[in-house]
Amino acid sequence: MAQEKEESTLTVVLAGSVNLLIAVLKLVAGLVTGSAAMLSEAVHSFADTITEVLLLTALRVSRRPADRAHPFGYGKARYFWSLLAAVSIFASGAMFALYEGFSTVFGEAEEQTSPLVAYLVLAGAFVLETVSWAQALRQVRRDAAEQGRTFRHQLRYSDDPTATTVFYEDTAALSGLLLAFAGVGLHQLTGSSVWDGAASIAIGVLLAGVAFLLGRANAALLIGRQAAPDLVFGVRDHLSAAPEVDAVVDLQTMLIGTDSVLVCARVDFDDTLTAGDLERVCVRLAGELQSAHNDVTEVFIEPVPRTNTDLRAAVLARYGERPGVSTMDDGRADSSTTD
Repeated sequence: MAQEKEESTLTVVLAGSVNLLIAVLKLVAGLVTGSAAMLSEAVHSFADTITEVLLLTALRVSRRPADRAHPFGYGKARYFWSLLAAVSIFASGAMFALYEGFSTVFGEAEEQTSPLVAYLVLAGAFVLETVSWAQALRQVRRDAAEQGRTFRHQLRYSDDPTATTVFYEDTAALSGLLLAFAGVGLHQLTGSSVWDGAASIAIGVLLAGVAFLLGRANAALLIGRQAAPDLVFGVRDHLSAAPEVDAVVDLQTMLIGTDSVLVCARVDFDDTLTAGDLERVCVRLAGELQSAHNDVTEVFIEPVPRTNTDLRAAVLARYGERPGVSTMDDGRADSSTTD
């Protein structure tokens, strides 16, 4: 756990340092060449630097221990600050790039000066961004391997927005550099600044798309997304396999932070169990779930009869009935495991 925290911090700090250096270089190149694409890229990198500051804040606040006011801890603070980072990418980077691009395309034609400066800065920026991107890629791949997921699944279901944010951000940065290079090059070849403006517009659209993806993911985490399907299935199967359990009636999970999952299970136990037996079984099952799944930090188990019609209606209203998905009737309800 400590190693993961250190690597997340390294990924963010490295990305922030690289982005700040690149932003200064791009700004100088943009002012020298008068390129709209270069200026857009400079603002893009400054926005990315602000993003890293927000992500560092997310890491720091989310690690605060639970207290009376926040008994489940501050894990969701990471999602809040990461959401602000996505808003920052859109509000500063994307909007400025679109404004600069449309101003160049529909404004007066501008001459390009010293394109060689732009090429050198873009090449250097590409090398530096690749270093940051490689670190983010390495962390996402390592996290995916630890969770037993594919790379794509890790990007979709990860509960750590810092690594995925840096990965998406650096991928957009590398793509933006290629677009800026194309804009400067076509401007030089054709003598028309329209190409430069078009590249800036493309960079704006790219940043808006990345901001949307990150915003949607962090909003879902902040609202309260269920745990990844593999963990939900694992919890359900573990509870169902217990000899004292007749049926898992309902199972709800929620991410309450990075590597922190809340599990609420409604279980129909063997009717021959005494109250004391029931208490001991619940404590044992909670401990087993936390041992089997490192991400499970809070477990609540409620004994209920699976024949309760109101509970059945509530479960079906939440998850619906799908072919191949059992319900409370057969004693192995898993309708809570929809993706």
